[in-house]
Amino acid sequence: MKVKYLGKVDTLALKKGKVYDVLSVEKGWFRIMTELDEDYLFPPEQFEVIQK
Repeated sequence: MKVKYLGKVDTLALKKGKVYDVLSVEKGWFRIMTELDEDYLFPPEQFEVIQK
């Protein structure tokens, strides 16, 4: 699945408007490889699903 980050500001981990691959969905949260080359869980309301 591909999702676009909708955060209000860029962070070290994610860039606003950038499309990320979801590695897995765990308890409803998205596991995403961040800009720091580490994978973390993020709440889905911070993203728009681009491709399932």
